[in-house]
Amino acid sequence: MLKPLLLVLSLLASLLRAAPRPAEQRVGIVGGREASGSKWRWQVSLRLKSSYWIHFCGGSLIHPQWVLTAAHCVGPDIQSPELLRVQLREQHLYYEDQLLPVNRIIVHPNYYLVQTGADIALLELKDAVNVSTHVNPISLPPAAETFPSGTSCWVTGWGDINNAVPLPPPYPLKEVKVPIVENSLCDQKYHTGLYTGDNIRIVLDDMLCAGILGRTPARVTQGGRWSAKSRVPGCKQVWSAGVRAVQSPTILASTPG
Repeated sequence: MLKPLLLVLSLLASLLRAAPRPAEQRVGIVGGREASGSKWRWQVSLRLKSSYWIHFCGGSLIHPQWVLTAAHCVGPDIQSPELLRVQLREQHLYYEDQLLPVNRIIVHPNYYLVQTGADIALLELKDAVNVSTHVNPISLPPAAETFPSGTSCWVTGWGDINNAVPLPPPYPLKEVKVPIVENSLCDQKYHTGLYTGDNIRIVLDDMLCAGILGRTPARVTQGGRWSAKSRVPGCKQVWSAGVRAVQSPTILASTPG
C-alpha cells in the first residue's frame, strides 16, 4: 500500500474554495528531520492575521517580488492582501520574524477544488526582497519538464512530528526525501478504500505522485514545499505551495519551480 501519496500539481504553461481555517490545519511534515540552516533558501512561511501573525501555509520565493503557493491556502476567504504576511527563510518559526506585506493575490482562474487541479496561487510582495546567501529565489524549470518514476524529491516545511502531534518549539524547518511514483499506479492505490469509481481519475495529468510502497516515510500537511533533483546532476526542481492532507493520502497543491 502506498502511504502517504503526495499528489503534486505541476505548473504547466503558465502561472496564472475557501482557504482552510488556521485551527483546522496541521503545518509541516511527519517523519522528517531538521533541515540544515544553509538549505532551502526559497522556503517561505505564510502568515494570517489573528491574535498574532500565525503560520498557515508554506510557499517558495520564485522571484525577488513573487511567492508561489497553493490556491486553497489563499482562496475566496482571503481576498484582501492586508490579511497576509510573508516570512522569508526562517530556521525556527516566530523566532526572528521580519514579516513582509503582500500587495496582490493571484489565484489560478481554473481553480475550484484541490481535487480538480489548478491549485496554484501567486503572491506579489509590496517590495522586492534583497537576494543574499540566506534568501534566494528558486528557478522554475521548463513547463515541459518531466520526472520519471523513482526520481528522488524533497518535501520541506514546519509541522507535526506524528499524527495529530504538533511540532513543538522551537518549530524547526523540516525536510524529508520521497520518490516519485508512476501516475497510473498512484491513481490505482488512491482508489483503494474509496467509493470513487475507477473510471474517475484522482491523479490528473497535471499532477505528480510520490511515496514509498509498504511504508510511511513522511506525511506532508499545510506548510510544506516540494523539490526534486532533475536528471541533470546538481540541478534541482521545486514544487512549492501549501499542502492539504486528506486522511492517509496527502494532496500537495503545487507547481514546478
